[in-house]
Formats: sequence, structure tokens, C-alpha cells
Amino acid sequence: MEQTELRPGTRAAVRPVTGRQRAARAARNGGEPTLEFAERVPYDAYVQASTLHRLQQPLSDDPGEMSFLMVSQIMELYFGLTCHELRDAARLLRGDRVWEALAPLRRAALHLEGLNAAWRGLRWMTPADFNRFRNLLGEGSGFQSAMYRHLEFQLGLRDPALIRPFRRQTEVHAELTAALDTPSVWDEVLALLARHGHELPADLLERDVAVEHEPHPAVEAAWVRIYADSGPDNHLRMLGEALTEVAEQFGDWRHHHIKAVQRTMGAKVGSGGSAGLAWLQRSMARVVFPELWSARTAM
Repeated sequence: MEQTELRPGTRAAVRPVTGRQRAARAARNGGEPTLEFAERVPYDAYVQASTLHRLQQPLSDDPGEMSFLMVSQIMELYFGLTCHELRDAARLLRGDRVWEALAPLRRAALHLEGLNAAWRGLRWMTPADFNRFRNLLGEGSGFQSAMYRHLEFQLGLRDPALIRPFRRQTEVHAELTAALDTPSVWDEVLALLARHGHELPADLLERDVAVEHEPHPAVEAAWVRIYADSGPDNHLRMLGEALTEVAEQFGDWRHHHIKAVQRTMGAKVGSGGSAGLAWLQRSMARVVFPELWSARTAM
């Protein structure tokens, strides 16, 4: 594969390589991998690995800080990846393409599973370990993650007050404001159910999407009816199960977050000024896709 010279932060200008060309190159190399390239190594040009590995800048000499920093960055990447999948799912649902929407939703659930696994990289950390560099973080806190807010907004958890910390980061603030004003995945699901003949009240369908959805008995009843049909062609039932997996994996992430805070901080005040553990516990009461869960009682 021929590769042009890249500046840091730019994407690769790649000439596509066919299977026949790969086979010919392998034959010329006697089955050995290519070791000489005219410019930058193609893998690095595509993945930007050298850029990624320059992004860790610890604030202390404590060896454990690198683990904390890199796991935090890995989680940020997973937040962004999951948002990418949920935006695609919302687009497909808006176009009544339910079957096609299942794939990005299932990928989103798997990405959240990977996100949950990232917590294991911090299970070694005790309060004493964290205290060796915590003060250097100043007021920095995971609460301030813009991409996590995007993820919450995509899932229908919406609180306009939570974008206030980004007012001086005008581009980030504008993106969050736009996300807040865009229907969530759950909003698109409700509109889809109405188009498929389920009677949902107009005030529910026409509400301000920047305001968090309140559970409604008509939505719960719709899911009870959908799940009553267990036939292989019931794509709405499959949609319900894909959404449930996303919600469950996201709930697991919040639970793991609470356990990690308990392990490393106990009930101390959070770095960002919140009540720490107590604030996280209260946030768990906000359920993702609530009627999918409550409907199960009536099934």
C-alpha cells in the first residue's frame, strides 16, 4: 500500500489495495511481511498510534497515575464510539429502518461492555494510591466529560444545567447544545411506535426534547403489546431487546463507577465539587429507556 507523508493529526491518504495485489506482494516477499515503506508505516498512518501514545502527560512521578490517566482516556474513546453508534441507530429509526438499526445498537452494547471492562484496570487503586496524585488534578473530575454528556443525551438523560461548565469552550458548548436539542434514541423510538400504530399522546410526541422524558403508561402499554408477539418477524420486539441490552450495559457502567469511587475515595467530596458518592447514587435513579423495564411487570 502506497502512503503519502502525513503531518501529526491528519488522516491517511491511502491508495486502496485489492486482494490480488496483496497476494502478488505476498508472493514477492516469500510470505514474509513487508518491512520497507517509502514513507510512514501504513498502520500508524491509519490508526494514528504514535499520536495516541503521546497524549498521556502525567502530572506526577507516581507510576500509578499513568494507569488512571490512560484508563480515563480509553473510557473517553468508548464514550465517543458508543455515541457514534447511537447516532446511527437514531438516524435509521427516524427512517423506519428498524432491522438495520439493530446492528449499531448491538455494537453500542458491545462497546459499553468494553467500557465496563476498563474499570478492571483501576481495581488496584486504594485511597492511599489515589491520594498520591489526586490533589494535582485540581478541580478536574470525570463529571466534566463533554463526551459522557453526549452519551447521556443520546440515551435520553437530559439536564440542560450540565452543559454550563462548558460555556467558555464555545465549540464544545455549541455541540452539547445541539445534542440537547436533537431527539434522543428514545425519542426516535417513541415516534417510531406511533408511526407503527401504537397510540401515544400528542403532548408526549411533541414535547421539548431538551427536557428529560417522563415515563408514560401509554408507552409501557405499547411495549407490553409488542412483546406479546414472539414471532420471528416482530422487529419491534427485537428492537426492544437491543435497547434493553444497551440500557443494561450503561447501568452496569454507572454501578461500576460507584464501586470504583467507593474503593478509591469512600464518601469524600468529589474533585469537581459534587457530593461524590452520594451524587452518583442519586444519578442511578434516572433510568434509561424506563418503560422497557416497567413493562416487564405487566408481561
